[in-house]
Amino acid sequence: MTARTASIERNTLETQIKVSINIDGTGKTSFDTGMPFLEHMLDQIGRHGLIDLDIVCKGDNHIDDHHSAEDTGITLGQAFAKAIGDKKGIRRYGHAYVPLDEALSRVVIDFSGRPGLEYKIPFTRGAVGGFDTELFFEFFQGFTNHANVSLHIDNLKGRNAHHQIETVFKAFGRALRMAMEHDPRMEGMMPSTKGTL
Repeated sequence: MTARTASIERNTLETQIKVSINIDGTGKTSFDTGMPFLEHMLDQIGRHGLIDLDIVCKGDNHIDDHHSAEDTGITLGQAFAKAIGDKKGIRRYGHAYVPLDEALSRVVIDFSGRPGLEYKIPFTRGAVGGFDTELFFEFFQGFTNHANVSLHIDNLKGRNAHHQIETVFKAFGRALRMAMEHDPRMEGMMPSTKGTL
């Protein structure tokens, strides 16, 4: 089986980002983004998706974290699109429910080739760990647009904002893992009646 890895560099006047991934990894992660709470969430993707992630972002965080969060999502999406390849033999769809104490979230993903994000997280606070909760939408929108996936994110319950977003990222990692798995019954086949994704 061909290694499903990718390394992407994205440089703008606002951010300089390097992302390397192995989607058939062991969950090994390394981050240097200047956004500690986002790094804690990215670690959930690696650990629960069994995806090796190495992300370095140098951005204009002295202004705020908006450009760095959004552009990290964009570059990560580009890396997934490259690593997943032609999508032959994958399950294509993935879903997960994840609880954390009082919080419960559901994430459903389709490697459809068509970007679309449906996102509903009624955060109970405007910031967690100094990170603006509005920026999670920007991260996921950037990922969705550049990974070319349909992504549905719903926080179903939660009083603690940290728990709310952590359940989302854990579920996201697990949904990714399911969708990208090789289906032995689909070996060499495109998981679409169109013949392409």
